[in-house]
Amino acid sequence: MLKILILPILLIFHPIHVTLTTIDQVKDTDTMKVFFRMYYDDFLLDYALYDPRSDIEKISVNQSFPLDLANKYFNAKVNIHVNKKLLTGKVLTVTIQDNEIFLNLHYRSEKDPKKIKIRNRILTGLYSDQTNMIFITINNNEDAMRLTPEHDKESLIILQ
Repeated sequence: MLKILILPILLIFHPIHVTLTTIDQVKDTDTMKVFFRMYYDDFLLDYALYDPRSDIEKISVNQSFPLDLANKYFNAKVNIHVNKKLLTGKVLTVTIQDNEIFLNLHYRSEKDPKKIKIRNRILTGLYSDQTNMIFITINNNEDAMRLTPEHDKESLIILQ
């Protein structure tokens, strides 16, 4: 819990390159709620690498981002496997505020996950010092991952 409280303070200082992702399994369901946060200007740079045909200038002027484009980007950059099955997320909301972008996503998983593997490549092609922090809560178990360009994936065994 302390890690989650410290990270927003770190995000105030933009020279560091950090994203925050939380993954929460809804108790007794096959639903995972995912929250994602990063700097909007970094997001636009990374999105331009992901989709060079996009009109980033037009999007950045509007200070909005289409749900379908955010959905494709996130599913391409962040892979979540539960029990060796790749999950596909659905972006529910995109909020841009104070040069940060916030995504809320919904995933269908399994009611009783045994293993979760996450690969996060957001901003890893732009910044060698990139850190993607992931906080996971499943079946009352909490864990965290620190992913970097050199170490962009990790697996966890979920204790029952």
